[in-house]
Amino acid sequence: MQKKIIALAVASLASGAALAQTNVTIYGIADAGYVYSSGGDLSVRNFGTNNNNNDPTFSGIQSGLLSGSRIGFRGTEALGNGLNAVFTLEYSLNIDNNSGVGNTGGLNARQQFVGLQSDKLGTVALGRQYAPGYAASVNNDPFAGAVFAPQSFLTNQAGNSITPNSPARWDNSVTYTSPNWSGFTGKLIYGFGESGVENSVSDNGKAGVGFNYANGGLNLDLLYQQRTSVYGTYATLPVAGSRSLAVPGTGDGVNEYYVGGSYDFKMVKIMGSWQQQNDKNLANLDNSVWSLGAVVPVMAASNIHFSYGQLLWDDAGVLNNNTNLNVGLDNSSQAAALGWTTNMSKRTTLYAGYVWVKNDNQSTGNAPTTQTGVIGETNNTFLAGVRHSF
Repeated sequence: MQKKIIALAVASLASGAALAQTNVTIYGIADAGYVYSSGGDLSVRNFGTNNNNNDPTFSGIQSGLLSGSRIGFRGTEALGNGLNAVFTLEYSLNIDNNSGVGNTGGLNARQQFVGLQSDKLGTVALGRQYAPGYAASVNNDPFAGAVFAPQSFLTNQAGNSITPNSPARWDNSVTYTSPNWSGFTGKLIYGFGESGVENSVSDNGKAGVGFNYANGGLNLDLLYQQRTSVYGTYATLPVAGSRSLAVPGTGDGVNEYYVGGSYDFKMVKIMGSWQQQNDKNLANLDNSVWSLGAVVPVMAASNIHFSYGQLLWDDAGVLNNNTNLNVGLDNSSQAAALGWTTNMSKRTTLYAGYVWVKNDNQSTGNAPTTQTGVIGETNNTFLAGVRHSF
């Protein structure tokens, strides 16, 4: 009898714990694929990164090609009168090697925030969060911000914060997201630099505002983001040979603008975007990026994806052996991607793709070790993989 009582007590406690956690959702993505890349000095690893061994070919398995592999936890608690406490904890995973959750092996938190949400008033949240440029980049890209999409890697390697990559995730930030007003939503974000470099609260701070309108097949995004009083290393520029040099900020700002949109005609979904960066610091990473693309449904559960984009430098600084700025990067990097996705179920997708990248004689990413490769290079990449969401 005593054993039965103890067993019932344990079961009751377990049941209570489970009930207390019913508002918490565990979710994630497991994505991995095969990559083959060749051309110039570019060896693709984690799509497009030169491994500095001048090997023109890469062949291997990579994690997170179509979507970044991750595991996350999100939850809500009703506080009454339409008010809810909300939180999200989401972490990157490299499932192709022996890397786990944490801050080692290149793994970082994608999102970590807590806040209050009201259906009538909107949501206020604190922590590591997405700037408005992240959602806009995903909304208006045929590959939804995949790492091999031209808009994704061109903006990331140009040093832009309007990108579907890590620069769009801001630490120490507070956000306000409006309710949905007949398809219209807005988002404000401010990220505290917390650097104290010049004992100013604006040092390495970030601010952004974004507006989205989504109704039927139409989606439109308009936004502005700014990095204020930039200090510390924020860019890496080419020097003579194949070397590079880190460039510190000079306390000036970086301003970015973006407009993008898409329309779903059912037979085809077309989309495009244009963005510009104005950098007042020493590295002078002024550039603009534009992209066009389409998604065409085929058969019952498949899609053809196509995207073309260009990174246009505006005399961005280049360093010589004396570490002085001289001739600027003022040509273009262009890229195109063609892909195929097939939904095997609601959660499992097979994909394959081809990516072409070409740099002009005065164009590359903001370092020789970037995804766009080295000056004057042409690169061809083939990939195929599987993504499972849970």
